[in-house]
Amino acid sequence: MTQPWPVAELDGISRLHVLAAMTPGAVVVETILSQRLDQVWSVAADLERELPRYLRDVRRFTITRREGDRLEADARGYLGLRAHFDVLLRPGWCVMRSRFLLGAMAAEPTVDGTRFAFLGGFRVPGLRTVAPVIRLVGRPAVAHVVSRYGARVAAQYETG
Repeated sequence: MTQPWPVAELDGISRLHVLAAMTPGAVVVETILSQRLDQVWSVAADLERELPRYLRDVRRFTITRREGDRLEADARGYLGLRAHFDVLLRPGWCVMRSRFLLGAMAAEPTVDGTRFAFLGGFRVPGLRTVAPVIRLVGRPAVAHVVSRYGARVAAQYETG
């Protein structure tokens, strides 16, 4: 009997990059935060309270159903846009998917604090041809989300 191929388990941030590569128009931005993983993830996991604080176009994010690590949520934007999301929320890993949007976060401990990544993207048929433009425009927007997220974490857990 032959041995199976050795398979290396991907960390959450690597999985985000794979997900972005498979999703036309998706962008991943990473940063290193000085806070510990549990501190960084406590902000990420508090979707209802924190998501509207670092995603400017989200006015409200309401969890409507929870079954273990699977959630359903409704989001409402400032311009009246609404979306229903299926959410998978685990320690260090979160994927939020609506009919047209994809968002995800991952965090990994490092010697300097925590490596954090955020994915933002669209799930619209036919985007493959314009995906390079969407990524070009989307990268600064996602970087801004990551910056606001880092500020939220720092505001709660000042390191000293």
